[in-house]
Amino acid sequence: QVHLVESGGGLVQAGGSLRLSCAASGRTFSNYAIGWFRQAPGKEREFVATITRNGWSTRYADSVKGRFTISRDNAKNTVYLQMNSLKPAATAVYYCAAAEFHATTEGEYDYWGQGTQVTFSS
Repeated sequence: QVHLVESGGGLVQAGGSLRLSCAASGRTFSNYAIGWFRQAPGKEREFVATITRNGWSTRYADSVKGRFTISRDNAKNTVYLQMNSLKPAATAVYYCAAAEFHATTEGEYDYWGQGTQVTFSS
């Protein structure tokens, strides 16, 4: 069992930045790839970014590529999502999830956090 807790959400303005954190406890953190997903109001949850167990490889959704950066610190059992140049479409609940393998689909992830809210403020 891996327990994940997201933090760092809040209000953001056009062009602003925010860094989300995903803290893990339980089984060995470095045994899991970690992904970030988001769910906007009235929409299905979608893939945002993922990082391999050792942090050497990452993948991003086209909508965030070049603006978001996923990273991890296995010594701290934490994964980060740095979000820059935020747009209104960023308004969503952001979830981190753990999987055995690097994946971009929800079904590949076994453990999920409770989510953290990011709200775009005009």
